[in-house]
Amino acid sequence: MNIIDYLKDRTLFLLVNLLLFVIICGILLLININSNIIILIFCLWFIPILTYITSEFIKQKNLYRELTSIMESLDQKYLLSEIMKEPDFVEGKLLYGFLKQANKDMHEHVKKYRDMENEYREYIETWVHEIKSPIASTRLMIENNQNEITKNINHEMKKIEEYIEQVLYYSRSNNVSKDYMIKEIALSTIVRSVIKRNSRDFISKKISIDIEDIEGTVYSDVKWLEFIVNQVIGNSIKYIRESNGKVKISTKRNEYNIVLTIEDNGIGIINKDINRVFEKGFTGENGRKFGKSTGIGLYLCKKLAEQLGIGLTLTSKDRVGTTVNIVFPIGNVGLML
Repeated sequence: MNIIDYLKDRTLFLLVNLLLFVIICGILLLININSNIIILIFCLWFIPILTYITSEFIKQKNLYRELTSIMESLDQKYLLSEIMKEPDFVEGKLLYGFLKQANKDMHEHVKKYRDMENEYREYIETWVHEIKSPIASTRLMIENNQNEITKNINHEMKKIEEYIEQVLYYSRSNNVSKDYMIKEIALSTIVRSVIKRNSRDFISKKISIDIEDIEGTVYSDVKWLEFIVNQVIGNSIKYIRESNGKVKISTKRNEYNIVLTIEDNGIGIINKDINRVFEKGFTGENGRKFGKSTGIGLYLCKKLAEQLGIGLTLTSKDRVGTTVNIVFPIGNVGLML
């Protein structure tokens, strides 16, 4: 706010006072009042007015300068009324009161929707746990009635379980800090566990696995990390070539990090889609062509990786293959606090 804008806002007030003074001055001249008296009246009239205007301008300018400074330094702008000092003039007090009331109402609305989200998330988690019972019963019946049909059913049940697991992790993805336990993990343990989970798919699709020396220990959450690795390997299996399919898993230790690389010789990703693979709901040309992609898996992996302090990058060439790098900082650098 500058003085010109401030005076423009008070143009009517100043014009009215000036007009009244001119009228009074004309009357005084008509009755032959000494000009010195008129000058004295002018000073007695306008000096207090100008003093008042200047004082108010300084007060308001200081307030707006303070508000501007606070807004620039705040990441969460809605906290303005919590940090600013209450002004000592009437207009400032009114503005302060309005901001306080608006902030209070905003918090109430946020709390309402946060409670609704928590209720929905709790319902999803309850549903996931409830659905596990009939799945376990179905698996038991399959085990007791082994034949070609039940084997196929078992394969489809595995897919159902993976989708249910994805739903559970998605519902918790905004609250990872409440459901994680950081500890030292051997990468070889994670890789073996995921390979075992997908062993039937590797065998049925005749996909060869080239596991080089998986070395190194990292700090992360076993459950969340296994989910990420399983999603990546699951994508490799989905989009593998019909013949001579191959998945290569290796690690590389650098000065500041350990990189777990998962590489396949599948159908790959076209160039125009490569920068969008981590977007929510994005399936890309290959996803639509093969009808197997939900556009959630890689998005969820990226989201969880960021919250766990893990890097996740993807490179690919169409009809050549895809390489995913999971980057772990050495030691406990980058972990959530």
